[in-house]
Amino acid sequence: MDFATLIGLIAAFALVALAVLLGGDATAFFNVRAALIVIGGTFAVTLISFRMSEISTAFSAAWRTLKVVGSHDTATTENLLHMADAHRKEGIRGVERHLPKLRQNVFVKQAISLIIDGINPDEVEQMLNSELSARAQKDVRSAQVLRRAAEVAPAMGLIGTLVGLVQMLADLNDPTQIAPAMAVALITTFYGAILGNMLFAPLASKIERNSQEENAKLLLYATSVAAIGRQESPRRLQMVLNSMLPPAEQIRLYN
Repeated sequence: MDFATLIGLIAAFALVALAVLLGGDATAFFNVRAALIVIGGTFAVTLISFRMSEISTAFSAAWRTLKVVGSHDTATTENLLHMADAHRKEGIRGVERHLPKLRQNVFVKQAISLIIDGINPDEVEQMLNSELSARAQKDVRSAQVLRRAAEVAPAMGLIGTLVGLVQMLADLNDPTQIAPAMAVALITTFYGAILGNMLFAPLASKIERNSQEENAKLLLYATSVAAIGRQESPRRLQMVLNSMLPPAEQIRLYN
């Protein structure tokens, strides 16, 4: 679990809630009309901009931000280097012998299976790069959905403010209606700012970051698989992989 995301969300909302509670009556910050305008309006306007399936995918991606993406799996990378060495020495049987060790990594296992099936390594690399591009585009679209929601939420808050002010001005002759209308005017702005700046925008940024890390990891694996198919030297492959990794994560299998 990505505790940074979870702690950040909890802390942000907890601090606002604490400020509200310390200020007195917290029930004043709960308003059904304001929630309908901001939450319902944000969803409706976002739905105009994107398909329902894209919105559903975006919220699934937002939920996945609570999971740690992490860097490459060192054990998997070292297995790929051993596999490259085995392919040069034993041929395709050497690759097959190491395949069970990759059972936890579906992406790599499927890619290696293509090599075992005799598909040209360049074609395999192209297929893997196309898959990575499709995954990245999907994540970009999910981030766009949340960024659009982050833009719309404060705007809906402003619309709610205008609605509340109009109602207040229309009922100046009735003092009992002024306070509820003013509450809608202020609370909608509050709700819009909260949703846009404390929820949607940060989650969009986290989706983009996780996507970059995930694609960098998969690109590492795709490069390894293509090199195995070409029967490249494992030492050369290690140098290529290390050029893609930060110093702390570099592989030292072949010195």
